Amino acid sequence: MVQVDVFWSYALGAGFAIAAHRQLAVPRVNDAAAPCAHAAPEWYTHHTFVSTVLFLATIFAPSGVCLLWAYPSWETMHVWDRSLWVWMVALFAITNITQGVLGYYVVYKLIRRGKLYWAYLQLPLGYFLMFFILVHGWDGTGYMRFFSSSKERFLNWDWTNIPAFFISDVGITLYIMGLVMIPVLLYLVGKWLYAGFAMAGTPAPASRMTIHKYFLQAVFVGGLGHAIAASLLIRWLGWGIGLAIFVVASFLIGWRRGGYLHKLAAKTLLPQGDRF
Repeated sequence: MVQVDVFWSYALGAGFAIAAHRQLAVPRVNDAAAPCAHAAPEWYTHHTFVSTVLFLATIFAPSGVCLLWAYPSWETMHVWDRSLWVWMVALFAITNITQGVLGYYVVYKLIRRGKLYWAYLQLPLGYFLMFFILVHGWDGTGYMRFFSSSKERFLNWDWTNIPAFFISDVGITLYIMGLVMIPVLLYLVGKWLYAGFAMAGTPAPASRMTIHKYFLQAVFVGGLGHAIAASLLIRWLGWGIGLAIFVVASFLIGWRRGGYLHKLAAKTLLPQGDRF
């Protein structure tokens, strides 16, 4: 969705960079203290960045454009239709790549500064913002807009829209796209994390399934779970009180050092020394 993909793209770029955090922590070629035999290239020529851009440009961005062309009302959360300005379509396609590059770059810079946990948090943060738009949106109807395959269904909202969505043309299209996107995403994340473990001589988890489990927990617990909690508190208590309670509770439970996400990051990245 147009309103969602800007955050999703950021989360994708951040996720790829955090998966390659050990590789990106290697001194660069132009670092004076770096032994030439072991120095890494600049971040924008690193193979993980090139693969990230290829993923965004050949899989993620085209999928968004296809959805916008086929289902313009649904893809714009029923705000626009096919009369959408052409420059907005071009901007949407561009940001599906540039925001991913931004996510990768932010994580890279944090890694270079030794702030590995802050780098890791870009992953659940991006997914939280993405899911909050889907769950709550700007007017509390985010989930209604998502589960309505047409504008007519949204304007005449009924809970039967949800099961109907899963067998709609939109739903089936999403399944097909997911069959391509998700395996590639998980493959690259697992591959780069395992390569990083080998570089550092760090014991890796028994299987890549474990790595994928931790990664998906960050997405669906740190992202979707927090988005649902925020939406419910805002609905019950209003934006002011609800959001304030959510920020405090989510920090104490999940985001602070020693919280759920900090422990999940330690399991995922297995950091060494005191840089975490």
